[in-house]
Amino acid sequence: MQQPVKIGVIGLGRFGRLHSLTINGLAEAELVGLVARRAESLEKLSSELPGVPGWTDLDAAIRDSGAEAWVVASTTAAHVPITRKLLEAGKTVLLEKPVSEDLQEARTLAPLVRPDSSNLMLGHIVLFNSEFRQLQDEAKRRGPLSFIDCVRHRPASIVAQFAGENPLQAAMVHDLYAVQMLVNRAEPVSFTAQYHRTSRGEIDVAATQLKWSSGLLASFVASYLTPAGMPPRGFDRMEVFGEGWAARISPNPRPVEVWDSQAVWPMPLEIRAESSGATGMMAEELRCFCRVVRGQQAVPVGATYQDAIQVQEWMDKIAACAQ
Repeated sequence: MQQPVKIGVIGLGRFGRLHSLTINGLAEAELVGLVARRAESLEKLSSELPGVPGWTDLDAAIRDSGAEAWVVASTTAAHVPITRKLLEAGKTVLLEKPVSEDLQEARTLAPLVRPDSSNLMLGHIVLFNSEFRQLQDEAKRRGPLSFIDCVRHRPASIVAQFAGENPLQAAMVHDLYAVQMLVNRAEPVSFTAQYHRTSRGEIDVAATQLKWSSGLLASFVASYLTPAGMPPRGFDRMEVFGEGWAARISPNPRPVEVWDSQAVWPMPLEIRAESSGATGMMAEELRCFCRVVRGQQAVPVGATYQDAIQVQEWMDKIAACAQ
């Protein structure tokens, strides 16, 4: 790569901040602009990223930043209008999933997306996690899968903090993308699903089963059940079984623990974003994005616009049959 890719970031929440700091630590990229709804958000990040210009006006940022590519990490409700504006301006976009909360709105971007999705890559750091990538290699080398079991548990406090948030859309979706990659986009032939609700009617568990024509079965459970004493982002586990072999990954939290008055899991995600050099799954995702921008790599399976639409279709089918 001869010149660093000039990248801007839209949305400076938790993930937008991590994207910004990670881009700033990559030799392959140059962070040339930040966009937020409020000036306070820009000011808050200015101490960590001195000298990086910021805007609250997206049109001005597109015109004046010099960014050839953009990371969209705004609220989900703003994803489609922002991404449409960027694609119409001829920019390449890394869009944090989901494309939209509504499948029909997500489909409205189709006329602007190239057939190979080379101008729109979906952000999904799980696909770049080192454990998952090794699992992919093992599955390819060892042969067909028979059963996949995915669990993704999050704190019980989420039910009260984020009323109405369904663990299907907020948590299970990550595992659906990962399995989509393991099955190379094969479409399931059947869907079943169940919800558990609290005494007040909120959904705190989503359980789903998918089956493919090959006979492969996959089970998914996502919940808001873990108590305060467990890791602050709960835990994730994936197990796969084939003929004569099995494998397990536990990517969250990372196996680093610290104790003082209580246990602490200081590295829930494989993300290190130092300006002296970024490492981990977000850094690998953004390096991949830089290669996509430069035409050196195709958007990987699981990260194309078409992949995102397929997974949203799966979630709609799951939600339709959940009890």
